[in-house]
Parts: sequence; structure tokens; C-alpha cells
Amino acid sequence: MTEVSQAELAAQIEAELERLQVADVLVHAVTTVASLAYRRLGAEQPDLAQVRLAIEALKALVPLLEQQVPDELRRDFRQAISNLQLAYAAAASPAADRRPR
Repeated sequence: MTEVSQAELAAQIEAELERLQVADVLVHAVTTVASLAYRRLGAEQPDLAQVRLAIEALKALVPLLEQQVPDELRRDFRQAISNLQLAYAAAASPAADRRPR
């Protein structure tokens, strides 16, 4: 295996950045934020503040992608927001309070 010089590595990164579109980064961000939100909801003690922030971030980012991604991906993103909102509401309800009384 040959060692890649720093100059070669920098050139590879530069070439990748030339091909990368902002929409690609936003799709990755949406996917990551949704995954984090689901993880925070599934925790033993859900972090509802983080979930709320994630939902609001998704509601801001997804419309920016409406003309940039295929219909199926748009539907998936909108469904993820809806699912997170429903799960958030269920977790935030008094009936979801898991603390012993």
C-alpha cells in the first residue's frame, strides 16, 4: 500500500468538494438530525428539548430540499417529521411520565 502525501490528500478532498452539492450536505444533515431525534426519544430518559430542536430544524431544512430531491425522499422526510412530532407528543404527555410516584 502506498502512502498518500498531504498534497495528494488535499487534492482528493478538493476534487470531492467540487463534486459535492449543497443539497447533498442538507440531505445528510436531515438524515443525521432525524436519527439523533429518534435516538433521544428512545433513551431511558428521553431528551425532549433535543427532540423539539431536531423537529424544528427538520421543519426548516426539508422545505429547502423540495425541488432538489426525488418525490420519494421528500415523502420520507415529511413522514419522519410527522412521526417525530407524534412520538414527541406521546413522550411529552403526562401519561408518559415514567417517574415513580
